[in-house]
Amino acid sequence: MRLLLPPPVVVGIGLLLLYAGARLFPALNLTFSGQTSIAAVLLIAGLAIGGHALFRFVMAGTTFNPVTPDKARTLVTRGFYRVSRNPMYVADVLLLLAFGTYLGTATVFAVVPAFVWYLTEFQIRPEEEHLKRLFGQEYLDYCARVRRWI
Repeated sequence: MRLLLPPPVVVGIGLLLLYAGARLFPALNLTFSGQTSIAAVLLIAGLAIGGHALFRFVMAGTTFNPVTPDKARTLVTRGFYRVSRNPMYVADVLLLLAFGTYLGTATVFAVVPAFVWYLTEFQIRPEEEHLKRLFGQEYLDYCARVRRWI
């Protein structure tokens, strides 16, 4: 599998775009009651889901590195993986939403969908093809039970 950009780099670009959007387009910035609290909840949820997903990979003794899916040894299907095939990427979305909410930038409504599209096309779909080859029917059954995102 060949990636254009590893997911952590894509998250970093998303964070930079949100920051730039807040600074370059101040007319699109919003402030509202509870803004910081909502951002904190999104941040905590993203860190909790991402941490739990990472923990599941470590406990299964398999790779969590999105650049080396060929080193996968076990199909992880427990914990948040019962709800989403990609909880680490869901966590990334929550982190972007948290930062966009904290900044109050409406550019979040462009950046987050672009992030989801990019990751789906250039990371998740290639990962899925690799996992189909590696785990066969077990992975296909898992895909039939669990959605890609949520």
